[in-house]
Amino acid sequence: MPTCYIETPLGHAKIVGDSNGIASISILDTPQELSKVIQESLLDCVTQLKAYFKNELKTFDLKLNPEGTAFQKKVWKQLQTIPYGKTISYLDLAKQLGDANVIRAAASANGKNPLWVIIPCHRVIGSDGSLTGYAGGLHRKQWLLNHESEHKQQTLF
Repeated sequence: MPTCYIETPLGHAKIVGDSNGIASISILDTPQELSKVIQESLLDCVTQLKAYFKNELKTFDLKLNPEGTAFQKKVWKQLQTIPYGKTISYLDLAKQLGDANVIRAAASANGKNPLWVIIPCHRVIGSDGSLTGYAGGLHRKQWLLNHESEHKQQTLF
């Protein structure tokens, strides 16, 4: 499956997909050689990710093709309804799925999200407002939430 590596403010991202859609996007802790040529099937994704990181895009419009169970796909679809700049709790997510008792299963599916940033699992936080669990690291989750915040921290210098 076509793969490319791009630079983001949070490290190098690996994008995998084909004409059926984007299968996965992951953030890497180890830098990879950046792609000089990008397959046509990945070009829209690269363009939209770059626009997102430049604050020029708030909603992605891509054909997605993640692999997962029916329940995981249901959770990932629900995650895509969380508006840019907003957060919900894991309990809220479970309730939106129709059953507060699926909170652990929903959290697990959230953690297995194969489409970093595109499916905004970073917008799910603890009921007490704490940042909890994030496959890309809590520092990246905090960065993404700050990036999407209406009230960005302003520097004094």
